[in-house]
Amino acid sequence: MSRLNLQGVGYHYNGTPVLNNLDLTVGQDEIVCLLGASGCGKTTTLKAIAGLIEVKQGSVSIEGKCVSDKDTFVSPEHRNIGMMFQDYALFPHLSVADNIAFGLSKISKAQKQHRVEEMLELVHLTGCAKRYPHQLSGGQQQRVAIARALAYKPSLLLLDEPFSNIDTQVRFELIADIRRIIKAQQVSAVFVSHSKEEAFAFSDTLAIMHLGKIAQQGTPEQLFAKPATKEVAEFLGQGIYLGAEVLTATEYATTYGVVQSQQEHKHSAIKGLVYIRPHHIELAQNTQADNPQSVSILNRRFIGSAYVYTVLIADQEIEVAAQYGQSFEINEQVIIKIKPHTVNFFES
Repeated sequence: MSRLNLQGVGYHYNGTPVLNNLDLTVGQDEIVCLLGASGCGKTTTLKAIAGLIEVKQGSVSIEGKCVSDKDTFVSPEHRNIGMMFQDYALFPHLSVADNIAFGLSKISKAQKQHRVEEMLELVHLTGCAKRYPHQLSGGQQQRVAIARALAYKPSLLLLDEPFSNIDTQVRFELIADIRRIIKAQQVSAVFVSHSKEEAFAFSDTLAIMHLGKIAQQGTPEQLFAKPATKEVAEFLGQGIYLGAEVLTATEYATTYGVVQSQQEHKHSAIKGLVYIRPHHIELAQNTQADNPQSVSILNRRFIGSAYVYTVLIADQEIEVAAQYGQSFEINEQVIIKIKPHTVNFFES
């Protein structure tokens, strides 16, 4: 049984559709990231799960129990969910221990103290029980927030861009630690972010949102290698489109030569577009005049170990890292070679 299930969820705001027939499944102990551009409906989806808004179409079920549909609405406090906000929402006048214990109203004082001590140990804040939020670093405040959200053992945890206020130098160390904490508690989680890097590091699966619905759900590796739509391909990484003709199950003819796919594909159409990412492209010296596969170097920047070059391919600019030891000048003509890879082909 899945921990969370959304089926055909729709929501309008002032007559404008925000969620459009959205389906989402979160498994037991799974961390799913809702990822997409601003305005795609990520936070609205989180609010629908939490019960902060009432959906007018479709249903929301938690642990097999319907908590929201056209005839049912379970209030947020009865959904057995924990929430962690972007600003942590800690009570400034309460100590760390009292913040963590805030939602533990149905257990004895001794049980409450034991649970607080357990959570402080889990988030590595033993000894900070009597401090106040303003006496903690941003990362420590976030640990208090996660401890409070998990203290009453929710079946589902909701996180709304929780790492956006954390300094870049410690962000990914903290992401790894928060992921460890959630996994240790065997809690399923839905995490909202606009950062691909955070999503890759924190989640088990990604749910890419576009125009109020899930465009594709799967592991980061699956979605990066086999995006179902152009929107998914573009959101997960910069690239360019080249007109292509299918020659065989593994070969595609383009202006820049035949592109070899490392996996076989079946296509109903012969003509379409291939999506080429920067790491699929190799630059080489141009040794012949008027070579149709040559392009001009528009710009270059040094990144410490090599140069990254901006080139114009099929009227689209893209930055390509040179191989170690390669060096090209601005306006120099170079050859474009496309390496064998798992080709993303979109039919016209």
